[in-house]
Amino acid sequence: MTKARRGIYAAAVSPFTESGALDSPKLISYCEHLMSPAGGCDGVAPTGTTGEGTSIAMSDRLALPGHFAEAGIAPDKVIFGTGAPASGDCVALTKAAADAGFTNVLVLPPYYYKDPSDEGLFRYYANLVETVGRDDLRVYLYHFPQMSAVPLSPDLVVRLRTEFGPVIAGLKDSSGDFEQSRAIIEATGGVGQDFDVYPSSEAMLWDGKDIGAAGIISGSTNAFGAKAQAALQAPAGAARDAAMVAVKAARAIAGKYPLMPAMKQVEAWRSGDDSWTRMAPPLVELTAAQAADLRADLDALATQVAAE
Repeated sequence: MTKARRGIYAAAVSPFTESGALDSPKLISYCEHLMSPAGGCDGVAPTGTTGEGTSIAMSDRLALPGHFAEAGIAPDKVIFGTGAPASGDCVALTKAAADAGFTNVLVLPPYYYKDPSDEGLFRYYANLVETVGRDDLRVYLYHFPQMSAVPLSPDLVVRLRTEFGPVIAGLKDSSGDFEQSRAIIEATGGVGQDFDVYPSSEAMLWDGKDIGAAGIISGSTNAFGAKAQAALQAPAGAARDAAMVAVKAARAIAGKYPLMPAMKQVEAWRSGDDSWTRMAPPLVELTAAQAADLRADLDALATQVAAE
């Protein structure tokens, strides 16, 4: 299968060595956990925003897909982030992923120059598709205007899809605006037309599925993937409603803290490995007070779930 399977994805956090390099073996082991029953995820999206992808050295990013291939991770369960401001860097990262067998890639628009035209953005993505030149490539557009300051309009998405067909496979919508996801789904036909839109919050899971979304790709499923999977599998009615209450409560906790360091702190607790709290500059770890509050919130959530 060329295209990434649908469902629950974690935008995986990235571990760093003491020198600041990407710890690829640790990341692979972590992604295997995320895709286990305990982790709850159908797939992973490494080197995206939550994975501090734009802060990882180019050499580490280029080598990573080969390490995933050596570990035997299924290509249809991974969507590598390959976006970069320089078109040539994006092409190189995408080729490295595809050459290792991982043809599903998540691609930010070029995010340094602000207010580019749709024509300019079209040329950026067209250059990627045409230069890589693989029919099995599957590009997931990455709409995250709060971070990139470069939104992707529905008209641009439709133009790319019309021009390049199944190579433009879907879109991750990290805007947090459900109506934006709806607009993209309505413009493209969503899963009914094999275009996979992924909102970025598990709180939108079933609202999105009901209108043609493919699932979710979320940073907080690093910690709460099993809850999201339980909601995805729950039958319609009271069981699903209860599962979504738990999902939304967990997501609300994640929203109280800086997301990347919070998810790394949760993994440090789970694994007993404090090196997980390392961040790539300019990001920093949680303060001691934030970590204590997060621990208290998680304990309260566990108590609430146990009581129910």
